[in-house]
Amino acid sequence: MPSMLDFIMPTDRTIAVLSGKGGTGKTLVSVNLASVAQRATYIDCDVEEPNGHLFLKPSYVQEEVITVGKPVVDQNLCDGCRICSKACAFNALAVIGKQLLIFDEICHSCGLCMHLCPNHALTEVQKPLGVVRKGNSGTITFLSAEMRIGESSAVPLIKALMREKHSGLTIIDSPPGSGCLVTETISHADFCLLVAEPTIFGAHNLAMVHELV
Repeated sequence: MPSMLDFIMPTDRTIAVLSGKGGTGKTLVSVNLASVAQRATYIDCDVEEPNGHLFLKPSYVQEEVITVGKPVVDQNLCDGCRICSKACAFNALAVIGKQLLIFDEICHSCGLCMHLCPNHALTEVQKPLGVVRKGNSGTITFLSAEMRIGESSAVPLIKALMREKHSGLTIIDSPPGSGCLVTETISHADFCLLVAEPTIFGAHNLAMVHELV
């Protein structure tokens, strides 16, 4: 009977390791799959709490700060027309009196507010979201990202990780759960490996992530 190792080696497959919740052993499975492969790329996409480095102990060779565009307002140009706040699907803008308030933590950087502003009172500035690191652990190429404390949308970090060039077997250590970060992660995978704990709660979360896949 073929083993998991026979299935993944030697290939150019990208395998995402998922779990419906944290603490099931997803990272343990991911780092071990990368370790037993002769050559592999390990990508830690759990950007809110990356811990693959604790197991693989990479030597970092590259670090890049990832930024996202956020709107800023020139109150001298803004007349409080509310066009931007009414159009924002995420309620990231509000007008109090005639003063426009912008809530960066729920802004999705879509740029619609700047496009619609009739007075050109909104402009975009780049703000740091997190950092992407690249390194090596033996024959393993190691990629990870870490989001800044207080940030809420990590999808641009996932996209930045996936833009890195890599070849051969790729193991993606996905974020826990079944939210938008996991959806973005698995869109880059050929196969998904689901990890669950043997409890009723674990089975429920497994069913949720299985439905997502």
